[in-house]
Amino acid sequence: MIHIANRMKRLGTETAFEVLAKARALEAQGKNIIHLQIGEPDFDTPENVREAGKKAIDEGFTHYSPSAGLMQAREAIAKHVTETRGFPVNPEMVVITPGGKPIMNFAITACVDEGDEVIYPNPGYPIYESVIEFIGAKAVPLPLREDKGFAFDIEDLKKLITPKTRMLILNSPQNPTGGVLGSDLLKQIADVCIRHNLVVLSDEIYARIIYDGYQHVSIASLPGMAERTILLDGYSKIFSMTGWRLGYGIMNEELAKLFAKLQINVTSCAASFTQIAGIEAINGPQDYMDNMVGEFKKRRDFIVDGLNSLPGFRCHKPSGAFYVFPNIEETGRKSKELADSLLYDAGVAALSGTAFGKYGEGFLRFSYANSIPNIEEGLKRIEKALKGKAVSA
Repeated sequence: MIHIANRMKRLGTETAFEVLAKARALEAQGKNIIHLQIGEPDFDTPENVREAGKKAIDEGFTHYSPSAGLMQAREAIAKHVTETRGFPVNPEMVVITPGGKPIMNFAITACVDEGDEVIYPNPGYPIYESVIEFIGAKAVPLPLREDKGFAFDIEDLKKLITPKTRMLILNSPQNPTGGVLGSDLLKQIADVCIRHNLVVLSDEIYARIIYDGYQHVSIASLPGMAERTILLDGYSKIFSMTGWRLGYGIMNEELAKLFAKLQINVTSCAASFTQIAGIEAINGPQDYMDNMVGEFKKRRDFIVDGLNSLPGFRCHKPSGAFYVFPNIEETGRKSKELADSLLYDAGVAALSGTAFGKYGEGFLRFSYANSIPNIEEGLKRIEKALKGKAVSA
């Protein structure tokens, strides 16, 4: 028998992929499933980006790049972030990775020792807690409050800080709730982080998917924060490039060198031709993005209204991302029990709120990265299931 390291017991997972596998297995049995579980835009990568990637392959961008990324790609990202996030970025502050998850891993690995504490949003993206626990640090959940639009109270944050606290993780717009942290709260957070010398990992992967006149504010743009913030972003969500695996981090130059070293040890580099495609994505026409966000807004309004009409459901209207996080406590059922029931009995794939941490109990997450007709059918099936009626799927 091969010995398995104890640290593997501390490694978590992302339930969305597990539910997707279960849904695919049901489809293989001939059942029809409405997919409202996976955080992936249902739009194709823009044509100009696809063509740029194909051309890059033909032009020989099929070899290793420098570990931090191609210089022309780093320059494009630096310019883009400077223009969109409100603080100056140079190429030496950019590290390009295969997707955004390596930035999470590198940030926690580089800045947090065993026994240190990291405060993270809960309910929140499950990989935060997974990586914190995996390296032997302590994951400290910061409860997000439904009555605050799934933000948190600054006093709640202050109470969690101890002499062992090294890092605070922020995610805005947020997965799974769609919540957005306002500028006033971010200023308060910045003051706390400076006072306690905390590093901030700011996950801004949904920054450009935002509604109702809200403006995304990066905490890195606030006085004294650029040096202590690791900004995570990428191409998967806003450019529908999930399969291209292209993300990046922005950080001070000293940290960037360490991230590049970590990348050498883990992945070597991101694929060169995807980096060229990424240049076209941020430098090319942006009407694709605007149209997609407009469509997401229509879907958001539709699914929120539909969920609020269901017995036992209460759904806050999110300001960003493409998720809703309805409260289902009045159904009298636990989150995972109801999510499983909807999948197997109604043919609707959703995620239990507990997939995002203990404070997700009493909620479900639905992704509205699907068409309105499919969302409508999903809502009809859920209503029938809640009323105890048979659902043909």
